[in-house]
Amino acid sequence: MSQEKTHRSRSRRFGVDFEEEKAWVSFYRRAGNPAIATEVMNQLESDPEMKRTHLALYLRCKETLRTQKARLARNKRIGQFVRMLSSALFVAPVIAIQRLLRQSGEIAVECLPDVTSEPASRRVRSLTKEPEFAQAQSEFGSRAATQAPKPDSVEEANASSPVAKAV
Repeated sequence: MSQEKTHRSRSRRFGVDFEEEKAWVSFYRRAGNPAIATEVMNQLESDPEMKRTHLALYLRCKETLRTQKARLARNKRIGQFVRMLSSALFVAPVIAIQRLLRQSGEIAVECLPDVTSEPASRRVRSLTKEPEFAQAQSEFGSRAATQAPKPDSVEEANASSPVAKAV
């Protein structure tokens, strides 16, 4: 009789049922992993009998997924806060400095004194004092006065042409 007991326990220990039990026990241990929890939940939801048999595992998987969802939402809020803080500390001052420099440049240009005399006009005055340039300027002025003024419009030009008088 003792040999039968040993034989039964050994066959039961090494059979398919035993391996199946080991697999389910490992799922209970690893149900804290969100990826495994998702797979186990999908499997349990597809078979209502299996879900009833392993209800604790199903609930553990749901808890893991709920915790994971809360963790992701918390990380998202933390990320938004860090982005806002870094923007306030690093980006906003740089933008403010750029605006300040741009406005300061415009203000500095407005504060510059007006140029009353151009350098070119000073050079022209010094050149006209020289005798040869003064003579050339007076000749240019006398030629301009002797020439007839040009008409202001096309109609005046056409009226003074010989073709217009012949018609």
